[in-house]
Formats: sequence, structure tokens, C-alpha cells
Amino acid sequence: MNASEARAGRGAEAVDDAEDPDDLDVEEALALVNDAFGRTSGDPARARARDSRGGGPRPAADGRSPATRPARHDGRHALSWAEARTVAERAAHRGTGRRTAHHAPAPVPLDAALGLTLAAPLTALTDLPSFDTSAMDGWAVSGPGPWAVRKDGVLAGHTEHPPLTDGEAARIATGARVPPNTTAVLRSEHGRTDDNGRLHAVPPRASAPSRPPGAPRAGSGSTVAHGQDIRPRGQECRSGEQLLPAGALVTPAVLGLAAAAGYDTLSTLPRPRVEVLVLGDELLTAGLPHDGLIRDALGPMLPPWLRALGAEVTAVRRVRDDAQTLYRAITRSGADVVLTTGGTAAGPVDHVHPTLHRMGAELLVDGVEVRPGHPMLLARTKEDQYLVGLPGNPLAAVSGLLTLAEPLLRTLAGRPAPEPYTMPLRDAVQGHPHDTRLVPVVLRGDAALPLRYNGPAMLRGVAAADALAVVPPGGTRPGQETELLDLPWASGGIGVCFT
Repeated sequence: MNASEARAGRGAEAVDDAEDPDDLDVEEALALVNDAFGRTSGDPARARARDSRGGGPRPAADGRSPATRPARHDGRHALSWAEARTVAERAAHRGTGRRTAHHAPAPVPLDAALGLTLAAPLTALTDLPSFDTSAMDGWAVSGPGPWAVRKDGVLAGHTEHPPLTDGEAARIATGARVPPNTTAVLRSEHGRTDDNGRLHAVPPRASAPSRPPGAPRAGSGSTVAHGQDIRPRGQECRSGEQLLPAGALVTPAVLGLAAAAGYDTLSTLPRPRVEVLVLGDELLTAGLPHDGLIRDALGPMLPPWLRALGAEVTAVRRVRDDAQTLYRAITRSGADVVLTTGGTAAGPVDHVHPTLHRMGAELLVDGVEVRPGHPMLLARTKEDQYLVGLPGNPLAAVSGLLTLAEPLLRTLAGRPAPEPYTMPLRDAVQGHPHDTRLVPVVLRGDAALPLRYNGPAMLRGVAAADALAVVPPGGTRPGQETELLDLPWASGGIGVCFT
């Protein structure tokens, strides 16, 4: 049921920036006609009018469904885009209240922790550095110069050397432990030895790079500043000091910091496990479309995208258009999240709603006021298991992924919410009369450029995009500040975000 709406006879795709007529169901089309004859389309009045037409109460703020929830999507219980994302995030918080064996924090070796979330603060197990070290190659010196140079030098990784005496120096390498009684380290380029082998300090050349702010000034003549080019013990942190809070994402730099601080393993939260069910008899896995069959775009696209959201994809299964087959696939899944594609509308082979009804699942989100992708859904199928139902059209599925799956998986993985931000849109974007639109954009300088090919069945726009613009009902004018949702590859790079 990839492109399940297409099976309902949605003929032509709309012009790129126009409202997609095939993305409106019959009830909404009638509502737009009524609005044209004078009905107020503002949110409060529209909500009352929708309920007065038999829609009943909207879901409660916590996302719980009324007991009389219908078995199929009818569009009257849809949440706003912001409400739906909040419900998905809160649902995950509730679901992690009782930790199962899989959800419990576990120690993970450093080489397996990239992309996970710290379950406990990262606390220094030692002072960093753990002893006074040389910050530069040069000489460790004691007292004023000139200095007699000791025969044996000091190398990194070697045991402690005998103390220096006043007027004595020793060759030293970067990172080496400075001998006791060392006054300073004289950089190689700031010293010279005379014919008698004695070391003298020389002023830095005028072309030498300027010293960092707060760094000791290099000495000249026979003196050097006390502590010059020495990294004192505990300069970066002291043992027991918190380096990072719980909830921090384990990046390559975090792995390096943890190793430097003495860690072999990290206490992390496990990735939420996701099983992907690709629904539809019309899907091909190879070759060109033919005879009414189309290529499956979501099977290749969703697993790496889910991994970018912090999930572990346990399986990708193709499920034919059969209610009993779908029921067995969902009820037998041991994943934390079951993600389905297609079948969320009310067509003759759209079995997701009836299957959830049969299971007694708790429907948390039944439709979202967003284009594309409004028939998306979120359900709690059993304790600590969720189902995210994505529409079958590719860009509509991306919309569902970012609207419902992203906040759910992010919270299950213990990741912090990204900081929202806005940018002006360079061009006007036509909006839906009542719903939010998610429109692919590229970032150019200090503005976002809306892309064409943004119909529900199209991936050409989002494949070139850096982000999706959250276009409010009614659209945006040129230069209007608009919220953006970064796409993983734009902010993290392929190798980082798809780990």
C-alpha cells in the first residue's frame, strides 16, 4: 500500500507550489466548499464546526484516544502538527517509566558506543593531565639561564626523571612528564646552544605567531616566565569533576575525552529497536516499474534514516495486502517500535486501523493536520511497544517520519530535542488553508530556498534538500521567518548520522 492514496484514483499530481488536490479527502473538500460560502476557517471555529459535524471530542492533551475511536481514519480527529509531535514525545516518556532488560542502561565498550546516549554523567576518573607535562618540544629548564644541558633527554611515556638543579636544562618532548624543579619549558625555536654546549634563551622572531590569550609571555635573554609551556596537573579537570551530563550524545570527541579520562566502557542507553513493515502488493524490489507495479522507495530509504534518528533496525519485512498477515506481523514483533508504510487511510486494502482495533491498541494520534502525510498515526500496541503508521507516498512518509517517529525515537534513545530555529524563506510558499505544510528547502547564505517537486509522491525535492520548512496554514511571504527541520545528512554528514 505504498501510495495507498494513489489506489483511490488520485489522478494528476499538483503543480509544484500549488495545493495538491489529491491530498484532500472528500470531507475536507466539502469543508473547503463550505468555507467558500462564508464558514469561518479560523482554528477555534473550525474545530467547533468539525466536532458539530459528528467528529466528537478531540484526543486529550496526553494523546489518549476516546473510547469510541473509529476503526478507520476519517480525518475528524486529527491533531495539529505541533500537538502530534508533543504527544509522540510524551508517549515515549511514559513508555520508558519501567525499564525492561533491553531498555536498561548498560556498559558498552568505547568502540561500540558511537551514536548512543550517556545514561549517566561522564565523571573524570583522574586529573587531566595526571601529571605536569611539557606542552612543546624544547628544553625543561630550572632557574635563570644560561643553562648546562643534561646529557639524557626526557621523552613522553618514560618514568620520572631526576630533579633538575638550578641552572640545569634537559631536552624534552611534547607530552613528556617534566622533571621536578622545572621552572619552565623553553621552546626549541626560542633557544640556542653556544660552542660550550650551554643553552641560551633568544627572543622570538618578529614573525613568530602571537601567543594565545592568557598564555605566559616567552622570556627573552636569560630568563623565561615561570610555568611557560607547561601543562600543570589538573589543568583540564580534576578527578571526580563532571565532564558531560547524562543524555549527551556520544560523538567521536566524547569517545576521545572518555578514553583520556580513564574509561574503557560507557554507561549508555540502548538504541530503540525498530521493525519496518513495508505494505503493498504493488511493490517491486528490483527492475523498472511495469504492469501497474511500482518500485519500493521506502524499503531502501527508511532503515538508514531510522538509524540517523538513533534507532536499531532489526528487520525490514514486506507484507502483502492481507489483514490477517498484517495482524500476525505486528503481534509477533518484539521491536520497541513497529513502523508501517501505507494502509493508514480508509481504502479497501488499508488494514492498519482495523488491525489496531482488533488488537485493542491505544490510538494516540489518528491523523495530523499536516501536508503531505495527514493520515499518519501513532498507537501503543502493548506496554513499551509502539506502532508508527506512515502514509505510503514517499514524501508523505518522510513527513510522518519527522512528525511522529523522530520525537518518539529521540526520546526513547534519551537524546535531547534539537534547538528550534528559523530562517527567512527567499520565495513565497503557498500554504494549505488549515494545515501545516512541510516543504523541502536548501540553505543559501542567510535564507532558505523552497524547492520544487514537493508533491506527496515525490522524492526529488527532498533528495536535494538540506531541511524541511514548517509552513503555517495560509502560507508564507518572501522573507518571512519560518521554522526549519534539519535533515540528518545536512547537519551531521553521511558517515556520522547514519552510524
